[in-house]
Amino acid sequence: MTSYDPVMFSRMLTSLTLGFHIIFATIGVGVPLMIALAEWIGIKRGDAHYLLLARRWARGFVITVAVGVVTGTAIGLQLSLLWPSFMRVAGQAIALPLFLETFAFFFEAIFLGIYLYTWDRFKSRTAHFWLLVPVVIGSSASAFFITIVNAFMNYPVGFTYTDGKITDVNPIAAMLSPAMPTKVAHVLSSAYLTCALVLAAVSAWSLLKGRDHVYYKKALKLTMVSAFVFLVSTAVIGDLSGKYLAKYQPEKLAAMEWHFETQSHAPLVFGGVLDENNEVRYGLHLPNALSVLAHGYPSATVIGLNDIPKDEHPPLYIHYLFDIKMGYVGYMTLVVLLFLIAMRLRRGNPYAKWLLRLIIVAAPVAMLTIEHGWIFSEVGRQPWILRGLMRTSEGATTSEHVDTMLIVFSLLYLVLGITSVRVLTRMFRSNRAEDEMVARGMEEEEGGAIR
Repeated sequence: MTSYDPVMFSRMLTSLTLGFHIIFATIGVGVPLMIALAEWIGIKRGDAHYLLLARRWARGFVITVAVGVVTGTAIGLQLSLLWPSFMRVAGQAIALPLFLETFAFFFEAIFLGIYLYTWDRFKSRTAHFWLLVPVVIGSSASAFFITIVNAFMNYPVGFTYTDGKITDVNPIAAMLSPAMPTKVAHVLSSAYLTCALVLAAVSAWSLLKGRDHVYYKKALKLTMVSAFVFLVSTAVIGDLSGKYLAKYQPEKLAAMEWHFETQSHAPLVFGGVLDENNEVRYGLHLPNALSVLAHGYPSATVIGLNDIPKDEHPPLYIHYLFDIKMGYVGYMTLVVLLFLIAMRLRRGNPYAKWLLRLIIVAAPVAMLTIEHGWIFSEVGRQPWILRGLMRTSEGATTSEHVDTMLIVFSLLYLVLGITSVRVLTRMFRSNRAEDEMVARGMEEEEGGAIR
């Protein structure tokens, strides 16, 4: 009979909570920016379709914020209950960004309430738009500060560590971990990209169902063009992340590419299997690509796993996590480019049914990319919870009731997930955009033209 392992159950519960929360956190970061883009375009062009787009997106956003509050609270609770030793040691250094994250959320929530309840109450629409700016700043700042905590876990700085205790803490220096710039930028950019594709899928679904209305076409164009911009920025930041890993977390980079021998002109490996001698079979080798990813030029030397203590090796299956993630990125890139090409070609049809179906699939693919990215990030840091200082097994609780908590929180997330989907579905199914435009007396003065 297998003995009870509180570390395993703590990891399972934390993974479940983060995996569920990241869905709503991603929406909470990206959707406000998309709302702002829609409203700004509507104001500048005097286009009622974009203004209605902003209004409808804002309604749905409120539901996801409510669920995100619950799951975010669960994370805070579990940090103290499941990882008490970690919080006792690291809590002093990360207390400031945790506090600032809470402050950023309240800042966002206050202005979101004002924004929602002041539609049509200003003579100047621009005045109403400016109420949304703090919401965008607050949502992104919330992600910024909580990601700083994760960056600190990957490369802790700003303190003295002696006999298992942190002293001489410099909170600002702790927030400025070398992992912070690339990790924060990647989280924000990928959240914007994912939300653009999720909203694009909603419009594509409506068009596929026969709602051939200019409102949905404008929504699809806005979201797909935005997705292209965020895709490019995410790719650039991803390249910088590889260079960060090469310098500060070489064991993670080596494990994700099954790179065992320190060498120059290192190839990047895609797919394959490892044999008993750690030789890669059936994989696709891209010559010099790992050296370029790590240091920017083909002859660069990349540290291999054989030069790192074996008890500090991350699990080698993160190679597959990274490959799957890059496969998702390839799919999203293909779909976005196909849409843009179809939109630019004289005889192209960006609203063809086959392309709409691809766009719909891109939404769950984008969210899975976020999930795989976080799993890769966290598993790739193992065996450390606080890299170089505290192992995951040392930071976990010794409680005998974590398995019960796992069941309780699983049920909670199941209820929240089903409820939020049902509420959002009913909210928009019973109140279609074209019906709302008629009810509000909006005229399609542009005759279906997409600007």
